[in-house]
Amino acid sequence: MVGGVITKDEMEAVYTQRMAKKGAPGRDIYDKLISAPAQGRCPLCAQRLVTTLDHHLPKAHYPALAVAPLNLVPSCADCNKAKLDIAPRAATDVPLHPYFDDIDQERWLYAEVIKTRPAALRFYVDAPNTWDVVLQRRVRTHFKTLGLARLYATEAAEELFNIHHYLGDIHAATGTDAVRSHLQERAASCRHSRRNGWRTAAYDAWAASDWFCGGGFM
Repeated sequence: MVGGVITKDEMEAVYTQRMAKKGAPGRDIYDKLISAPAQGRCPLCAQRLVTTLDHHLPKAHYPALAVAPLNLVPSCADCNKAKLDIAPRAATDVPLHPYFDDIDQERWLYAEVIKTRPAALRFYVDAPNTWDVVLQRRVRTHFKTLGLARLYATEAAEELFNIHHYLGDIHAATGTDAVRSHLQERAASCRHSRRNGWRTAAYDAWAASDWFCGGGFM
């Protein structure tokens, strides 16, 4: 029961029938929330397009928040599915809220080059020591739950496929240092837009690898 008056099922129905359903009285609020992110990108993974609303705290466990706007986060279908109805059991399990957990003032997302053919990247979280332990663990849980390491590695592989010929031309014309300089410039540009974006981490990792800059990108 919610407040001893409304059942959990009734509260969930308010969301599904009176808010999320097309033509429902609260549909205009749903549409405003889902269209909030810049470029329509999911704020949870910062990569895929928004297609739905995710309950930050699942309505199955927190029915009183089923239609609370602050509990409704625009997301892609994959992030929404990954979170499912998992209920936090401790402070470290509380998922990150993209609008209230300000974690982008400092760097926490990194990558390292894997010397394979073609080259690959491993993405990982290295939270700042200035953060408290709870926040550090929440960021790692967020990263793992949403499968961001795999998503970002896949995107980086596509990025490398698109630029490896250009890097080869630079290397043939002016050498390893020129390749590194180009990658550093790209990293700086990406960092300006998104400090913890996968492209920032990828270009930083590529630029830092002597093996990669020396021809490992081919």
